[in-house]
Amino acid sequence: MLRGVARSQYGRTLAVGGMGALGAVVGSMVLSERERQVQCDADGGEAKSPSTVMGILSDIHEKLGRIETAMGVSETTTIKPAPVASFQLPPSPGAKIDVVLGAQWGDEGKGKLVDMLSQEYDVCARVAGGSNAGHTIVVGGTKYKFHLLPSGILNEKAMCVIGNGVVVHLPSFLNEIDSLTIPGVEDRLKISDRAHLVFDFHQHVDGHLETKLGRHKIGTTKKGIGPAYASKIGRNGLRVGDLQNWPYFEQRFRSLAEHHMNSFEGLEIDVEGQLEYYKNIANRIGKLTIDTIEYTNQAYADGKKILVEGANATMLDIDFGTYPYVTSSNPSVGSVLTGLGVSPNKLRGIYGTVKAYCTRVGEGPFPTELEMDVEGTVGHHLSSVGAEYGTTTGRGRRCGWLDIPQMHYSCLINGFTSLNLTKLDVLTGLDVVKIGKGYKYNGELLKSMPACLDVMGSVEVEYETLPGWTEDISGVKNFEDLPVNAQRYVLRVQELLGVPVRWIGVGPNRIDVIDRGEGWDLATKSDA
Repeated sequence: MLRGVARSQYGRTLAVGGMGALGAVVGSMVLSERERQVQCDADGGEAKSPSTVMGILSDIHEKLGRIETAMGVSETTTIKPAPVASFQLPPSPGAKIDVVLGAQWGDEGKGKLVDMLSQEYDVCARVAGGSNAGHTIVVGGTKYKFHLLPSGILNEKAMCVIGNGVVVHLPSFLNEIDSLTIPGVEDRLKISDRAHLVFDFHQHVDGHLETKLGRHKIGTTKKGIGPAYASKIGRNGLRVGDLQNWPYFEQRFRSLAEHHMNSFEGLEIDVEGQLEYYKNIANRIGKLTIDTIEYTNQAYADGKKILVEGANATMLDIDFGTYPYVTSSNPSVGSVLTGLGVSPNKLRGIYGTVKAYCTRVGEGPFPTELEMDVEGTVGHHLSSVGAEYGTTTGRGRRCGWLDIPQMHYSCLINGFTSLNLTKLDVLTGLDVVKIGKGYKYNGELLKSMPACLDVMGSVEVEYETLPGWTEDISGVKNFEDLPVNAQRYVLRVQELLGVPVRWIGVGPNRIDVIDRGEGWDLATKSDA
């Protein structure tokens, strides 16, 4: 006699005897269900089907129970499905994770917004990149330059977290801490035990590889970021937490150093000197090292407000940027999840920072680029008035008009809930301002961002021209007080992108920002 075993969603095992008996029982159950339906219809009622997954499972559970009873199966287990609510762990009121990201090629002024917002947040975090990032903030005439530390460190009430997605050059990290005159910095600083380390030899390799490329160079900062991520992906890197297990750290460091010396001819590493340095700082670093994944998620559960400070920008993303002229990490929104260890449903506001024009450092295509070397040109104006020199490298930034196709692409990837439009004041004094509205290639309008650099480097940009303004806007606090043409420019950018512009930068200081209010933030609107 054929036998089978059917297992229900609830773990119940149903032994089925002869197929004939099973057919008779199931048939009678079906007829019974039909009779119930007919009776329901006759009574003028309406048969109700379960509307939720848990309801469907409960219905199946009930029907299987009746089948088992009809078949004389004695061993039954009654399990009540847990209500859906019991699986939900809502955060305390006020909890949120907001994100500030670079929407172009970097250097957009993210740090300034982070510094301004961080005064209202409990935790500020970095999640990707390393000391190749640079944020300059001017407070009361004092200029602060950050490379590894979150800009939120200037808020003496905020805890600052360096997440597992960051690669850390500890000598630079400690120098940055020691250069600050703010009291109690190390008491408010946490670094992930899973963050990977950048060593001096990573930086030497970075410089060597860049030089070797000659005129085809990428434009790296030579901070060792790429080689450190290569060690991470190659699974022979070391992490911050490894310093607390010295025998393990020493063995892994020797192996990694040997690997690099064998791979790069002429590379010399003072292994003993490096080990002595790291042994001396191990205790200091250990006091800062924690499981930031547990810490951040617990902070969220406790109702804390968390602000994530992105590094670099979307067009430098290893996956989405102008590859290979990109950084070695993911500076787009995905890095918040992988570099901090939080789930997507915890994210709230995603704020894209974009200059009122466009800049990029290093090599690679730049469709709206302008001539900068000739005095009196628009490009020279943007470069000189905007002080366009890299915080990390000191290199002059290439300048051009605002690029709407590029920004559409960035908005698509990141899902910005509002925009932070910086350096509007730099456009003051220009007779006209232009916006790059579309890309044409071989006479056809492109509908998406080209992956092929040959195509992107050959596109023809369609521009829209707007009238400029000459009034000084550095002291303006309200949008309505901007010159009419400046207002028109902001509103046109907002219209073309379909994302509200909430913040507008009108000067270099931390207070030189117009905040149009929460009504210009889609995240806030969704809360209402």
